[in-house]
Amino acid sequence: MSTIADLRLPAADTALAATFERAPEATFELESSVSKTRPSLWVSGVDPETVAAAFEADPSVETAELLVETGSRLLYDVTFSEGAGTDRLWDDLLADGGSLLEARASDGWWQVTVRYRDRDTLCDAYDRLLERGVNADLRRVTDVTDALDAEDHQTRLTPEQREALEAALEYGYFEIPRGVSMEELAEELGISHQALSERFRRAYETLVDAELQPAGEESRLD
Repeated sequence: MSTIADLRLPAADTALAATFERAPEATFELESSVSKTRPSLWVSGVDPETVAAAFEADPSVETAELLVETGSRLLYDVTFSEGAGTDRLWDDLLADGGSLLEARASDGWWQVTVRYRDRDTLCDAYDRLLERGVNADLRRVTDVTDALDAEDHQTRLTPEQREALEAALEYGYFEIPRGVSMEELAEELGISHQALSERFRRAYETLVDAELQPAGEESRLD
């Protein structure tokens, strides 16, 4: 039985603390790594000049390359200093084979959703965070069967959402570092990057808020 965990982590203890000090109104969302070797971050709520200055002033950030600029969001490829940034955060969270489902940061806090093979693996990851002095807040823990194979769920993923998740698992999208970028995965599926991103977002919401929540109850670590 696998376990889904929602955690809230302070940026001051994890990643982009100095960036948030310079751009407190910014929101960051982890995206597939376009280069496969560096994390990519969608940034919203700030203009390009503000976030560029914030990245430059952050000692944990070596480089931040603007890749895409839309009307409301900016996509950056970010290189962190060794042992710093999101790389260090993922080392603690995913060391035992955890799969990162979603990561967002706003108001100086990271909100992450991670899937572990069992509750013991989650406990080990949580203990690593505490040992490093990270004030981790475990918001929700859900023990689940494999939602992709279960036959008795009243609320199901759509065929498109299931196809996207199965392809992501097959091609290593949830691995760290990613085995495939979102752009490459979208090409494999014959859809746009935006369409795939929306499928993932809706699938995560279904899995966590509907498919995986037992009888409307929330559980925490004992």
